Amino acid sequence: MNNTAPALIPAGNRIQFILLALCFAAWGTAANMTDPLVSVFSKTFSMSALQSALVQFSYYGAYFCLAIPAALINKVFSFKTGMLMGLGMACTGAFLFYPASQAMTYGYFLAALFILAGGLSILETSANPYVMKLGSEATATRRLNLAQAFNPLGTNLGVFLAATLILPNLSSANAAARATMNQMQLNEVVSAELNAVMTPYVGMAGFLALLWIAFALCRPGVSSAHSEKALVTESMGRLLRLPHYRFGVAAQFFNVGAQTCMWTFTIQYVMKALSADEVTGGHVLQYSMILFLISRFVMTWLMGRYSPSRLLALMSATAIALCLVVIMSLNVTGVIALILVSGCLSLMFPTIYALSLHGLGDDAKLGAAGLVMAILGGALFPMLQAYVMDTSGVGTSFIIPAGCFAFITTYACYIIKTQGNVSVTHNEKRT
Repeated sequence: MNNTAPALIPAGNRIQFILLALCFAAWGTAANMTDPLVSVFSKTFSMSALQSALVQFSYYGAYFCLAIPAALINKVFSFKTGMLMGLGMACTGAFLFYPASQAMTYGYFLAALFILAGGLSILETSANPYVMKLGSEATATRRLNLAQAFNPLGTNLGVFLAATLILPNLSSANAAARATMNQMQLNEVVSAELNAVMTPYVGMAGFLALLWIAFALCRPGVSSAHSEKALVTESMGRLLRLPHYRFGVAAQFFNVGAQTCMWTFTIQYVMKALSADEVTGGHVLQYSMILFLISRFVMTWLMGRYSPSRLLALMSATAIALCLVVIMSLNVTGVIALILVSGCLSLMFPTIYALSLHGLGDDAKLGAAGLVMAILGGALFPMLQAYVMDTSGVGTSFIIPAGCFAFITTYACYIIKTQGNVSVTHNEKRT
């Protein structure tokens, strides 16, 4: 009997893992530069919260639309092909923010976001199972959590870029003041604000182009998809017969919805609770991202010792309690609770993802598409929360993410009941 635990990242796959980790950081940056855009466009174009929430609908809707094509690319060709196509499309979408800023039309920005997010959907559908395949299945959950730990590095960068390059450049003129401006004055104000939005996205386009070149020159690190014989319909049939996979897709839908709601409306909540401006709200969002980053590494360490499903249950239940504080205390206490929720969120996406795909073998390529399609929750739940915010107030609106966390808690308890309390990572000791 060999008691030696398999390496978390085999030596021959470390370069691939580093490049993949940079991709996790890249889409984290994009997602969290996008969250403040709801507040920005609401002010720039004088729209309601529901209208401006179309930003998230376009962004996460693209994830839903491109997930299945991405899975087919991975299945017919390879993970590397998927990565290259995703990076190329995302780079194009980020660059399109330049012509959108010149046109000064909300619809053009939504189109650029859709293309950017469509590329990131292909990228994420490819990268998550790619990371899991870069070593032993016994260490896949920890390896994915480690790769996902670089995502909050990107989210912090995204919030930082928004807080330093976008939010400070918003005019102090509110909707009433803009209504009194003539067309030339209004165009000058809007142009300055949209140019501030454009700058970090065009910079991201350059970074994505460099990543594309690096992946093009790097060997795959895993076997080609050409050796697969399973038909897509057969693979889908097997997936749909697995309760833990179906439940996992639903849990991911609610998880992404909760996460997007929490971060999309942080700025509005802080402005109301503390009578502050957008810049202060951006700083609070930055604090949330820092906690998210620290907690992601802590949770990765804890998963080497405790069951991922038990940690998931504990964190989701804690998030429910914190959301109730956010709802009932529209003051500094609520703001603190709002920040703490990000610590609970840190382990949810990669843990649900890995638990859902555990043991699926080659079906994981198509299974990954279902989990990425579940990101549609990020498109729908912010719209619902925005409606509640417009009708009942910003504090009450956080009942929406609280309900999402309740579903995730139910999922975690189901996994504990059906698969036991043994951590996936503990299985690496059995050989």
